[in-house]
Amino acid sequence: MLVNITLSAMLSQNHVMGDAFMDWLIYIVECRDGSLYTGITNDLQKRIASHNAGTGAKYTAARRPVRLVYREHAASRSAASKREITIKRLPRKAKQELCVTEFSSL
Repeated sequence: MLVNITLSAMLSQNHVMGDAFMDWLIYIVECRDGSLYTGITNDLQKRIASHNAGTGAKYTAARRPVRLVYREHAASRSAASKREITIKRLPRKAKQELCVTEFSSL
């Protein structure tokens, strides 16, 4: 079972440390049909909004609304892209475990 994490709760940790945080994030959203979509961004609120507006990825456009279930910071775009690929290769169960771990760390 995936845990719904509010965007504001996830971003509050980001705000606490201010500029000390990295700019790039890897995120997972759960789509309306229960599927998981993994991506990277440097503006999480804007990216989630674009997914829900249907202007994000083609994959999520037909599976709206999406809800954020995981996020992870990365030091650079390159590091975020590499981690995104690693997460995309994980089996669904492992992705779900990441999401549960994220929720329990908040």
